[in-house]
Amino acid sequence: MSGAEGPRSTGDGAADAGAADAGAADDGAATVRGIRPLARPPDTEVAVPGSKSLTNRALVAAGLARGRSTLTGVLDADDTRAMLTGLEALGVGIVRSHAGTIVTVDGVAGAPTVTDPRIDVRLSGTTARFLAPVLARGDGTSHLDGLPPFRRRPMGPSIAALRALGCTVTEHGTPDHLPITVTGGPVAGGEVAVAGEVSSQFLSGLLLAGAAFPDGLTVRVSSPLVSVPYVEMTAEVLRWFGVELTRPDEATFVVAGGGLRASDVAIEPDASAATYLLAAAAITGGRVRVAGLTSASCQGDAGFAAVLGRMGAEVVVDEHGTEVRSTGRLRGIDVDLGAMSDTAQTLAAVAVFAEGPTRITGIGFIRAKETDRIAAMVTELRKLGIDAREEEDGLVVHPGRPSPGVVATYDDHRMAMSFALLGLVVPGIAIADPGCVAKTFPTYFEVLEQLRR
Repeated sequence: MSGAEGPRSTGDGAADAGAADAGAADDGAATVRGIRPLARPPDTEVAVPGSKSLTNRALVAAGLARGRSTLTGVLDADDTRAMLTGLEALGVGIVRSHAGTIVTVDGVAGAPTVTDPRIDVRLSGTTARFLAPVLARGDGTSHLDGLPPFRRRPMGPSIAALRALGCTVTEHGTPDHLPITVTGGPVAGGEVAVAGEVSSQFLSGLLLAGAAFPDGLTVRVSSPLVSVPYVEMTAEVLRWFGVELTRPDEATFVVAGGGLRASDVAIEPDASAATYLLAAAAITGGRVRVAGLTSASCQGDAGFAAVLGRMGAEVVVDEHGTEVRSTGRLRGIDVDLGAMSDTAQTLAAVAVFAEGPTRITGIGFIRAKETDRIAAMVTELRKLGIDAREEEDGLVVHPGRPSPGVVATYDDHRMAMSFALLGLVVPGIAIADPGCVAKTFPTYFEVLEQLRR
């Protein structure tokens, strides 16, 4: 099947009971949102919210800095709200305005004070893994916990690093998972090792916190590092706040002491969020431009547009934004997405409409994300009649016409957003628990509807 066939008119299907108006319906047990196929290919420019990854990194840096910082373009979503309340629990002054997109931060000059001993990370990996090392600079005891799905996600590298730095960590449930109680030193500095194969967030958290250590911090990565562009993003954010990250060798990261200085920064649009809109253009025969996601982006996921280009789409990235235009055909490819694993589910949806199979490799570590994303993708594609199979570090997707069905989302916002794309092309696709998109893109379905204008 090719993207050249474009959107089809809505027909009868198993999921159409709630799909006619693309709204959400509650059957009393679970909420399901039907997705209505586009009546014509899109030809539009859209705006996506600010980058979650940049927002939460900048919030931590501003919170630890000396002085007042103003962040504009901030993402207002569940993950960033978790970070904001977590920072407030550590004495950081926060003022939100303009629907939460502008945040003024009064930093604690590297000396957080525990004002609320309970920090709820909700479902936010960046909040848990960035704030845990910050607790090493605290003057008291904090209890770090999250919602039940997050308690299944690994925290072992953060816990091991905290103990190596001299903090007392008590685990109250499964070892190497939340909930935990942490008593800091406060730690002045030192050296620590951290595993790199599970998530780069553990390293990024140590580097952000380490910049506030009076004597600095040296971090040695003890195993192959995944998602390297996210560490490069962390280094960029540290530079915004006056901190240079050095690397004496490939496995060693050093942040010098001296602290962070306040800074006013603008957060660029979320490249991961943009992938869904750009992919929509490729599979529906249309054109979509994402404003503000420019050639100067520091986000690794901005490279997803080039992947669509390899599949046959026309791509333009300039100083104003990123545009994808369908050329009428898509071809399957082999691609390593280890550097931008959050785009894997988007690509799996695109692969359904390509000519020939698509193999996605290098993403074995995403089995420890919100869910086992590889297994979830394959399960839901097969449920819709698409030939897909798991591999050790990825999956293979063969093209086909999806059958009507309700897609389970596994408490995973990216499952909801990526599989909704299928419903723009074929009738009868519905998304279970659509509200999970609030984690990073609360207005996703409203923005998706803009493709109809």
